[in-house]
Amino acid sequence: MTRLALTGSTTVITGAASGMGAEIARLLAPRGVHLALLDRDAEALTVLAAALPGTVTTHVVDLRDDDAVFAAAHDIELVHPRINALVTCAGSSMLGTLDQLTMEEMRWLTDVNLWGTVSITKALLPALRAAPDAHIAHLASVYALAAPAGRIPYAMGKFAVRGFSEALRHELEGSRITVGAVYPAGVRTGIILHGRYAAAIDPEVAARAASAQARMYHTEPADAAAQIIRSIERRRARTMVGREARIIDLLVRLSPSSYWRVMRRPLRAATDTTTPIS
Repeated sequence: MTRLALTGSTTVITGAASGMGAEIARLLAPRGVHLALLDRDAEALTVLAAALPGTVTTHVVDLRDDDAVFAAAHDIELVHPRINALVTCAGSSMLGTLDQLTMEEMRWLTDVNLWGTVSITKALLPALRAAPDAHIAHLASVYALAAPAGRIPYAMGKFAVRGFSEALRHELEGSRITVGAVYPAGVRTGIILHGRYAAAIDPEVAARAASAQARMYHTEPADAAAQIIRSIERRRARTMVGREARIIDLLVRLSPSSYWRVMRRPLRAATDTTTPIS
């Protein structure tokens, strides 16, 4: 398989205003890669774009709105005639047990993490088909490999992103488009600290759990972004980001039905959304 050349073509990044999406943009722009950046945060997008060299366009869109997503894809195609990479970084987190979460809260997260990924991929697929070669990179999560307690809607959505990526890769077999799923773990993006939690949880309890999770993160966003870019250029089907991801991947392969026995203890504080603050 030929290496994907990003320079001179356009890479579309969702969730580009912060975290790994922003870091990917910062690494690609100086290399002569044209960028189309999508996010809900217009102000952060503007600040980021102003700091980047080259051709950069910003598109403020809520990925839960299918019509807005397809309209944004149309706008991107008008400005960027050569799109050969899509990176779906947009996502959020949600703390809470099934008892604590409402159906509305779980649907909100699934709309963001899963259906937003599906929508932008479907909208840009014709443009990617028109490229000589193209790659789609979907950010899943280590929780698309192993599902912890206290993260049902997040794990559910990310497992679905994994399934979507794999099925789409098989559908596009023999075409010029390759598809890969990226499994980050322990990246210091702040997603858990700025994510949502069930309204039924005491805010102090939620903050305690989020802080416990954040303390387990060791990979810098710029390092994760560099790994993701390499995986796009090499058109990899699976990319583990962070030492923890590789360990969990191996653990699940070795103990597919009992891996939680090993994960339960280190994740105890991060998944505890019920014990009151004393």
